[in-house]
Amino acid sequence: MENLETATLGGGCFWCTEAVFDDLIGVVDVVSGYSGGHKENPTYQEVCSETTGHAEVVQIKFDPSVTTFKEILQVFFATHDPTTLNRQGNDVGKSYRSAIFYHSDEQKRTAKNLIAEIEEDDVFGAPVVTEVTEFTNFYPAEDYHQEYYAKNPNQGYCAAVVGPKVAKFRKVFADKLKTE
Repeated sequence: MENLETATLGGGCFWCTEAVFDDLIGVVDVVSGYSGGHKENPTYQEVCSETTGHAEVVQIKFDPSVTTFKEILQVFFATHDPTTLNRQGNDVGKSYRSAIFYHSDEQKRTAKNLIAEIEEDDVFGAPVVTEVTEFTNFYPAEDYHQEYYAKNPNQGYCAAVVGPKVAKFRKVFADKLKTE
């Protein structure tokens, strides 16, 4: 477990992103939280007020000998819309921005190269607006946000928004699912 790497990604609502990465092989832990802002230890209400500068993110601990950072990013780009600025579906605001908070120069290069490939191949038919920024901070979200989808799959937002994203991930990346 000492060779784990960390990825910090914002793909809109962290309930969606966490639920997807919980199922990916090589992922050891996923924590919902806040990154990229200026206030220490922000609350959910403060982040939603759009005054702290944070994005809703997940911090992923993964084994790079099983799943590479590039594969993490491929799942990330396939499970949210990286072409909408400060928005994912009905979730609107800078806290819902598409963001990669890189932890090393290698992660930065990998992210920039993959975005260039996606744009060259015109995968989304629009420019990728995903922010690629050096990691500076991470604050775990309140306990009730952790594993929210796993605990509340029938809650309205989970059934309408999170569930379909998880289903898409499981279909597209069937060969990358954990088999527990």
